[in-house]
Amino acid sequence: MKKAVYQRLADARSILAERGHHIDHKADLDPPGERGIAEYIKEKYGHEFVFVTDYPTEVRPFYHRRHEDDQSLTNSFDLLWKGLEVTTGAQREHHVDILSRQAEEKGVPLESIKYYLDFFRYGCPPHGGFGAGLTRLLMVLLDRKNVREVTFLYRGPNRLTP
Repeated sequence: MKKAVYQRLADARSILAERGHHIDHKADLDPPGERGIAEYIKEKYGHEFVFVTDYPTEVRPFYHRRHEDDQSLTNSFDLLWKGLEVTTGAQREHHVDILSRQAEEKGVPLESIKYYLDFFRYGCPPHGGFGAGLTRLLMVLLDRKNVREVTFLYRGPNRLTP
């Protein structure tokens, strides 16, 4: 069984730049960048999956835990499969005071997340979470080009109701 392949976002961006793909507009990978880093990983390691890690705080939610030694980075990842992001996850912050500060930094009114913060007031163990795009997984598994080909009622930015 092959080991998982991990690639820090900063290193992925450098690899992409060396291969002629520059991403200047945001602190994330764009779809061509995701495909490019997946292609690189496939060539170098023979693997279809890659975990891209260490995303900057500016592109992650307030509840993602930050690195101990670099507060500008989060303990988060995107899982790419054949060049498509299928899962996003992170270690979650579990200290209420840090959560509150990070929410305020992101412009989230504390009153709007009062009940969420209440879960952490009396102690919460370290934990993580992820969101899997099941239709994206199915799309890649079935080798389809569009998510609309694998779901009965597609939901997207411009279509939220049937």
